[in-house]
Amino acid sequence: MNHEHHEHHAHAHHAHTEHAEHAHAEHAPAQHPHPGAGRASWATAAKATLHCLTGCAVGEVLGMVIGTAFGWGNVATMVLAIVLAFFFGYALTLRGILASGVDLRTAVRVALAADTLSIAVMELIDNGVIAVWPGAMDAHLSEALFWIALAISLALAFVVTTPVNKWMIGRGKGHAVVHHYHR
Repeated sequence: MNHEHHEHHAHAHHAHTEHAEHAHAEHAPAQHPHPGAGRASWATAAKATLHCLTGCAVGEVLGMVIGTAFGWGNVATMVLAIVLAFFFGYALTLRGILASGVDLRTAVRVALAADTLSIAVMELIDNGVIAVWPGAMDAHLSEALFWIALAISLALAFVVTTPVNKWMIGRGKGHAVVHHYHR
């Protein structure tokens, strides 16, 4: 057997394979710069939105209860509810990120980046509905109107915020960043 011919053939095959791989890499789609970037499913977006909604709902209800208990006016009660909605929304995300062993500073940065837009949209929709719903701002905790308006406003906030989260996750932002730390 002619070893020189065999070595030349093997080298040529190797060079062809490298060229093909290189050419394929040049024509391959660009990689997304952020983890989790790409197509985001509606289920993933809904799960992320539900996560934010949970924190927002806890903060909203607690703010309303505290404001009502202290006899505060509508504006002060709404401000407290919004602050607590952000606090609890971030807290739920922080809990998961910190459990993965990330330091507090990094966890806070990730939570702020992941949740701020989602919570802001949710709060804008939620509080906007409550503000324009006739009588909802003055309804007491013991009245059905309070709970009905709150439930509908949170449901509407979920519907509006889910596409926002889908868009963010598809670009490697929002909860896509959080999921990077859960792996």
